[in-house]
Amino acid sequence: MKKSIILFLFSMLLLMLIPMHTHAASHQTKIILDGQELVLPNDVEVVNVRSNIMIPIRVVAENLKFNVKWNQKTQNVNIEQASTAISLTVGKDQATVQNNTVQLNIAPQMIKNTVVVPLRFVSEEMGLRVGWNNKDKIVTLTSNNGSQPASPSHGNDAATNLVHDITYANNQLVVSLDREVAPVISTLKNPERIIVDFPSTNFGNMGQVPSGGSMGRLDVNEFPSVTDIRYSLFKNDPPQVRIVIELNNISSVNYTQQTIAGKFILDLSMANEPAPAPATPVNSGKKIVVIDPGHGGSDPGTISYTKQPEKHFALALGLKVQALLENEPDIELMMTRETDVYPTRPERVKLANDLNADVFVSIHGNSVPAAPQISGTETYYYQRESSKALATLIHKNLIDALGFNDRGVKNGNYQVIRETTMSAVLLEIGFLSNQIEEEAMMSETNLNKAAQAIVDGIKEYLKL
Repeated sequence: MKKSIILFLFSMLLLMLIPMHTHAASHQTKIILDGQELVLPNDVEVVNVRSNIMIPIRVVAENLKFNVKWNQKTQNVNIEQASTAISLTVGKDQATVQNNTVQLNIAPQMIKNTVVVPLRFVSEEMGLRVGWNNKDKIVTLTSNNGSQPASPSHGNDAATNLVHDITYANNQLVVSLDREVAPVISTLKNPERIIVDFPSTNFGNMGQVPSGGSMGRLDVNEFPSVTDIRYSLFKNDPPQVRIVIELNNISSVNYTQQTIAGKFILDLSMANEPAPAPATPVNSGKKIVVIDPGHGGSDPGTISYTKQPEKHFALALGLKVQALLENEPDIELMMTRETDVYPTRPERVKLANDLNADVFVSIHGNSVPAAPQISGTETYYYQRESSKALATLIHKNLIDALGFNDRGVKNGNYQVIRETTMSAVLLEIGFLSNQIEEEAMMSETNLNKAAQAIVDGIKEYLKL
C-alpha cells in the first residue's frame, strides 16, 4: 500500500513539472529591433489583449535612444528624443504626440509592472516598420535608420500585414496598414470597377471585420460617382485582402497611388463626374483665398510660455494677412473669423468648399509644454500634390522671413485641410511654448514679416 502511494505521488509530481516547463517555452516572445534581438527583463513580454498585440514601450524606446520618464502617481509615460515628444497614460485611449491628440485602438496597460502599448501605435507614431509572427510570437521593428531585418519566418505568419482602417473621401481611397505593401490593382468594365488586392495581408483591429467569406462595405451615399465600395478576405492561405470600388456612370477612370506614413492612398480621377456648382457667384478672373485664424472664442487653442492663448496670436497674424491681401486686385479674400469668435471646424471647411476657393490657409502657433526647448516652423498639407506645392512655397517664405528652425513640410491629418477640396495648408508658425520664440512671434516686426511671407507664398502659388 505504501509503495502504491509513493508511486502515485511521484507520477503527480512529474505531471506538475512537465506542463509547467512546456507552457513557459511555448509562450516565450521576442522583439527584433533593426535585426538585433532585444534583451527583455524578467516577466516582460509581448502580450495579446483582446486581439491587440501589445509591446513594452520602455524597452523599445530606450533602445532607440529615447528619454523615457515614468510618473507613478499619474501613471503617465513621457518619451522624448530631440524634437519628438510623446505622452501616454495607462488606462487612457488617447495619447499626445507633438501636442496633438492621437486616438489609440486600445489604451496602454500595466502588466506585471510594465507599461505595454499597441503595436500599431509604435508603427504610426514612432516611425517604425513593424511585423508580427503570430506562430513564433516574434515582433520585428525597423527604425528609419536601420536596415530591414530578415524577419524570422515560419509559414506565412511572418509576412502577414494587417489592415486597420479603410476610408473614402474626396475621390481618395485610404487604407491604414501596419507596413508598406505594394497592392495589385486591376480594372473591370460593365460596370466600371477598380480592384485593389493586398498580398499577404489580413484584417487587423478594424471596427467591422468581415467574417469568413462575407463582405464589409463603406457608406458611399455622399459620393454620386461611386455605387459601392466593398472589402473582404479574398484568400486565406496566404491571406489576401481585396477592395472593390464600383463606379456609377463613369466612362473612364485614372488613378495614382502613393504610401504616406503607413497609409496607402489611391487617388481617382474620373471622366463624366458632375462638377459641383459654387454656392456663391465668383468674380471672374479673381482667385478666391480663404484665411483661417485658428481657434477663437470658447476655443483658446494651446497656451504660450507666458500663459497667453494661441487664438490671440492666430487672429493678430490673420488680420495682418487680411490687410495685405485686400490690396491685391486679382484676389478675392474671405476670412473665417475677424474677431474673437469660434467657427467650428466643419463650418470653416463648409465656407471654403461652398465658395469653391482656390486656396485655404489656416494659421496656428505650436506648443509642447513638456519640452519648452523645441522650436521652429512646420507646415502641413493633406495628401494632395497641389496642397503640398502651396505648403512648400509658403514654408520657404516663412523660413526666409523669420529665420526660425526649419521643421519641414509634412503630411498632416487635420480636418480643415483634409476635408477642404482646394489647395489647403495649416501653418505652425513657431512654438509658443518656447520662451524666446514666443517673444519673437508676438513682436510687431515679426508679425508683419510672417504676414508678408504668407502672402508672397500664396501669390507665388497662384502665379500672380
